[in-house]
Amino acid sequence: MFSFFKKKQKQFPEFWNKHLSLFKNEVNTPLNETRFIFLDTETTGLKINFDRILSIGAISSIANSINIADSFEVYIQQNLFKKDTVKIHGIRKSGIKKIEELDALKLFLEYIQNDILVAHHAFFDMGIINEALLRNGLGKLQNKILDTGILFKASKHQVNYVDKHYTLDDLCDELKIPKSDRHTASGDAFITAIAFQKIINRLNKKKDLSVKDLLQIKA
Repeated sequence: MFSFFKKKQKQFPEFWNKHLSLFKNEVNTPLNETRFIFLDTETTGLKINFDRILSIGAISSIANSINIADSFEVYIQQNLFKKDTVKIHGIRKSGIKKIEELDALKLFLEYIQNDILVAHHAFFDMGIINEALLRNGLGKLQNKILDTGILFKASKHQVNYVDKHYTLDDLCDELKIPKSDRHTASGDAFITAIAFQKIINRLNKKKDLSVKDLLQIKA
């Protein structure tokens, strides 16, 4: 009775329900057994609510060891295109095999599973990915997120560094990381992975650092 007044529950595609099911139970894996996913996006611009993702690059690590064989890269077909940004990311309208946005998101979700995502200035990358998910009738990412910019500041242990806005280039300079493949999604994801390892080594001098400790570090 009165059931016809109830709002019809939104039906999500099976791949999204499968992704959500990975988060039903809390997983507390030791730091050296946790799979971290380092990612970066190249986009048409910096407006999260307007611009589009051109490519996503990602790579994983376990036990502070980067797994080159476990990497991800996809180029996305977009109607929105800005020629002036090509000089930054190098992605042209043609010449690279691209796939539809929804197909790219499905592959990305399959790759990341329920693992912890790490990005430099993660607010932007996660924001623009979430916008793409919402645009395709899905929800926001459920994964826990770490930001190498925030972690790096924590590793400095100096108050005068707190307000500085560290770019990925800054981290490369301070942590002595080569800047090869900068401004490609896969290249920046790899640099982020190396930076994360060096930062963890700084933070874990007592060898008692946990995943929970990392997730509690705030800006």
